[in-house]
Amino acid sequence: MTDHPQDAVSPSESRGQEPIPTEAGEGKSFVDWEFAKATGRRLVSAGPAVSAAEAADIVAAIRQAAADAQAPVAETSRMDAPGMAPPALVVDRPRWIELNIDSMAALMTPVFAKVAADRKMSATAPGMGVGAKITGAESGALMAFMASKVLGQYDLAPQGTPRLLLVAPNLVHVERELEVDAADFRAWVCMHEETHRIQFTAVPWLREHMIHRATTLAGELTPTPSELAERMQQVLKRLPEALGSGGGGLAELFATPEQRAKIAEVTAIMSLLEGHADVVMDDVGPKVIPSVTEIRAKFTERRKGAGAADKLLRRLLGLEAKMAQYRDGASFVRGVMDQIGVDGFNAVWTSPETLPLPAEILDPAAWVRRVHG
Repeated sequence: MTDHPQDAVSPSESRGQEPIPTEAGEGKSFVDWEFAKATGRRLVSAGPAVSAAEAADIVAAIRQAAADAQAPVAETSRMDAPGMAPPALVVDRPRWIELNIDSMAALMTPVFAKVAADRKMSATAPGMGVGAKITGAESGALMAFMASKVLGQYDLAPQGTPRLLLVAPNLVHVERELEVDAADFRAWVCMHEETHRIQFTAVPWLREHMIHRATTLAGELTPTPSELAERMQQVLKRLPEALGSGGGGLAELFATPEQRAKIAEVTAIMSLLEGHADVVMDDVGPKVIPSVTEIRAKFTERRKGAGAADKLLRRLLGLEAKMAQYRDGASFVRGVMDQIGVDGFNAVWTSPETLPLPAEILDPAAWVRRVHG
């Protein structure tokens, strides 16, 4: 989005976290995070062209749509988040990249500690700085690709204050592409993202649980230098699976059977979160969004319309599996609610033990039997 206000937020609207230290410590020797940010900013396109005045109006409208979503989402989900929600951060693509690289750096700190303990060379050895630049460039390029796809996100911010992010140029791009009512589309997307916010704020243990699971899994999946040769053989053998329609992305190529089981457990939780958000956004919709049926139909069709190259990249990055999470998770939530209602479903938020198991995502009745007896 050209002529977009810098970051789409004022400097005072920071995420509430200290910048990730990138000039020292283990992380710097493996990934140059500042170089990752610079690469991402350089590669990502600005988005739809709008004037400065239009951009200011769009940012204000999106921020208001996020605020307006809070009450209907709480009512429909029957979940109450304590305290006042901070205003959503309406950001452009470069700012989204910066915030997500900060979160990635925080998430990967324990992983780097594991790799550093195993490596045989000093962090200051020749070549380490070059390697950190290369890895930083790769991370930045990945984030540049993702930054043009994401409409909104509840950033868990492992070392800071979590916040709801809405990517203004992407919302404008999609609403124009689908030729839908802009105000209705923004409201609809905000319902989904507000549901994620209320999930993580109304359920006190969920954020730390997800951060712990993600950090632990990343550490187990990342090979140490002494494991790398064996893992690369494993990757070559399993590459066709990643390219297949059911592939879960490159991460699963490095996984042992035990690790794949853990990936399935995390995927089940993500399916729950995404499916629940989809169900709530559609259930709220008819009350406050006149064109919600048209938006859902066009948006679902758009998800099917990627070209061959885009679909291949999505499979390698695990984004095809992400699409399945929306579908399977929504079916699970609907299936449970059909049997025992919204309040019965909300028992899912009681503890980590009441989250759905991988097999239960495809068999809601099994979850009902296990949790409700």
